[in-house]
Amino acid sequence: MGLNTKELIKKYGIKLTKSLGQNFLTDDKVVTRIVDTAEITYDDLVMEIGPGIGSMTGELASRAGKVVAVEIDKYLIPALKENLKEFSNLEIINEDIMKVNVKDITVNGQNMRVKVAANLPYYITTPIIMKLLEEENDIELMVFMVQKEVAQRMVAKPGGKDYGALSVAVQYYAQPEKVFDVPPHCFVPQPEVDSTIVKLKKNKMPPVDLKDKDMFFKVVKASFGQRRKTLLNALTNFGGFNKSKEEIREILIKLNINENARGETLSIEQFASLSNQFC
Repeated sequence: MGLNTKELIKKYGIKLTKSLGQNFLTDDKVVTRIVDTAEITYDDLVMEIGPGIGSMTGELASRAGKVVAVEIDKYLIPALKENLKEFSNLEIINEDIMKVNVKDITVNGQNMRVKVAANLPYYITTPIIMKLLEEENDIELMVFMVQKEVAQRMVAKPGGKDYGALSVAVQYYAQPEKVFDVPPHCFVPQPEVDSTIVKLKKNKMPPVDLKDKDMFFKVVKASFGQRRKTLLNALTNFGGFNKSKEEIREILIKLNINENARGETLSIEQFASLSNQFC
């Protein structure tokens, strides 16, 4: 696949941009495991976010029908193109993924399955993941490299210290699975935190029936907004439900939810029932 990551960095005099959270993966075994996790076949259109200089892109392109690599840093594009010039099924887009309409990328997939693979910048991990989950698009499966703590929050179950609004949001849209950890020495430069590969299989249908999805996420936000407060006080103090404290107490009693419970003890099903009562 041409020069390796360290050789390309040296050849092009690439200066890694701290503000973009750039840490390039250099371990080929980890790259292979990530692509294996995404179960890439020739029937797939794969969008890679933040390819850097292509340490994973070539492996994706060798297995997929088409790869669209979205890279925000214009200074990496020459190295990316040289490293991957052998692949005719690769399209490189110099753009900020937060400004990209994913539907525009996937619409030409010719009935291909759409997947995402990414070593995400840790400073913007959650906004990128939520954008891809919330938008109306054709993505079926996503495999991300994220900070270990974020991965733990994404897969957390009710009652644990890692369970929060991110857990509920991700699990509403997808089935998250923690696959394996990646130590810092697998990157250049080495990050100060451990990383984890997570696999998100998009839900074809939401796991709960909601009267109003916006109200559901409003209730979730309120419940976790003040983690030390009881559920009754957190919902009352949020101030956006047009209900008195007594009315909220009656709703909790009706649903057999302890008013002194904390938000982190409620399941997605309980949040759904609660939000439906607020509509």
